[in-house]
Amino acid sequence: MALTPTEVQAIASTESAKILYLSLHTSDPGTTGTGEATGGSPAYARKSTTVTASGGVGTSTQVTFDVPAGTYTHFGTWSALTAGTFYGGNPLATSQVVSSQGQVKLTATLTVTAS
Repeated sequence: MALTPTEVQAIASTESAKILYLSLHTSDPGTTGTGEATGGSPAYARKSTTVTASGGVGTSTQVTFDVPAGTYTHFGTWSALTAGTFYGGNPLATSQVVSSQGQVKLTATLTVTAS
């Protein structure tokens, strides 16, 4: 049984409200949030965000991460600035290669599908 558009929107709204922080990762974070960026000066840290849902799609506010040199491939969603509950992650639209201390900007998009 497929979900109705109303059900898809309800799920997107409920899940979006849980996400308070975004993270940046150097590999697929899997189910636990592994591969999260570390280090740098200024130091990497998760960023606070607000995710709003419309049409079954949750979209975050844009955040800017301070990161050391590296290749960043995924983002993660969390309940807290440190530790907390990891809700999941997705690949970035395009991997970001940073050759020296720099910044990566991210607007995360999360889609609920009716299949």
